[in-house]
Formats: sequence, C-alpha cells, structure tokens
Amino acid sequence: MDATQNAARQPVRMRGRSYVAFVFSPVVPIVSWLEEIDATLARSPGFFTGKPVVLDLSAVDLSQAAITHLVGSLDQRNIRILGIEGVDEAKLGGNLPPLLTGGRACIVAQTEPQAAQAKATANTNTTTGIKAKSPSLLLDSPVRSGQSIVFAEGDVTVLGSVGSGAEIVAGGSIHVYGTLRGRAMAGINGNSSARIFCQKIEAELLAIDGYYQTAEQIDEGLRNRPAQAWLEGESLRITALN
Repeated sequence: MDATQNAARQPVRMRGRSYVAFVFSPVVPIVSWLEEIDATLARSPGFFTGKPVVLDLSAVDLSQAAITHLVGSLDQRNIRILGIEGVDEAKLGGNLPPLLTGGRACIVAQTEPQAAQAKATANTNTTTGIKAKSPSLLLDSPVRSGQSIVFAEGDVTVLGSVGSGAEIVAGGSIHVYGTLRGRAMAGINGNSSARIFCQKIEAELLAIDGYYQTAEQIDEGLRNRPAQAWLEGESLRITALN
C-alpha cells in the first residue's frame, strides 16, 4: 500500500513569474484623487483591466474602514488591488488584500503630448564613439493578444507584430518590425535613453522610463506609419520615421 502511494505521488513544482505592477499612491482628499483616476479611465477605458495594481498608503493615514472603502471604490472601477504596502499590517484585517514588501520603486508619470521634434541621438561611449553592448531578446514570431513579454536586462526586438492587448516590457529599447497595437514600455529600470521603434504605430500605450502616452494622446497623423519614441527631459516625444 505504501509503495503504491509513493509511486502515485507527484512532486510539487513551483515556478517564478514576474509581473510589472502599477502602484497607486493616493493623496488626500481621496475624493479628488479618485476623480483623477476617473479622468484617466475616461480617456482610456479598460486601461487597468487585468493588470496587477498595488496600493501604496505610505503618504496617507487611513483607518481600516477607510482603506476598505478605498479598495471597494477602486473595485467598482474594475481596478483590482493585488496587495497593499506602506501601512501597518494590523489595519489589513477582514477581506482586504495582503501586505506586500520588497517591491522596487518605479515612478510612472504622464507626459502631455507635444509637437514632435526630430532629434538624432546615439547611445555611444563619448570617448570611443562605440555603441555599448547590452543583452537583447529576439522574438521571431508575433506577440499575440494577451501575451506579456518582460525582459528587464536589455533590448527587445520583435520581427513580427504586437497584437492588441499584448505587452512588451524592456529594460532597454524596443524594436517592432511589424505593427505595434499593444503596449510597449521601454527603459523600465531607469534607462531614459531607451527608445521605441515600430514599422506601424497603432499602440495602446507607449512608455519610456515611466513616462507614458496613451492611444488617445498619440498624434493621429502618426497612425499607421513607421514611428519612434524617446524621452526629451521629462517629455515623451513621438515622431514619424519617414
């Protein structure tokens, strides 16, 4: 009997998986902060749907009842909170999300659309003029809707297209040799010199080093054309390639 049970046992397999989470840091008055969330959702309905969201409460002092009400208010907006940080664990009783620790900070700021200006720059060594080498990931097939590709070590190159609802996250630059319909987030580890290139821009979101523009903010004149995006100071610039 024992031998049969041992033979039937299957080893427990544990796999790691990385997600890029949005971090909400509410400020008082909470009502006004929620109005800003509503304004974002009005411009991009479903922007946070299906995305992991962490609630950072380190800047506010809320009671357990207030935290519960805030989480419920976000839930009504189809924003699901994965976890909460910056608060005493004693305040997270009941059905509230768990306390999270150990997250790496990453500032996400929105940039206002501005007239694109051509600006040729190169990621070169100022002494030798030789481009610095970095790890890269090459995808020789399309990234389909719902897929999420995360490569924090360097550049990501997609030889096909990126479908609507798909996501590319890179520590370096992103190159798409087809149509970019999903989300592209480059320079996630603070690399402000990263760029995004695509042969046909229909993106839902473009972001570099945390600064982003959504589909509604991208100039209509760039649609269905080869384009590139880069940071100029704290402004995300997007211009046609030809």
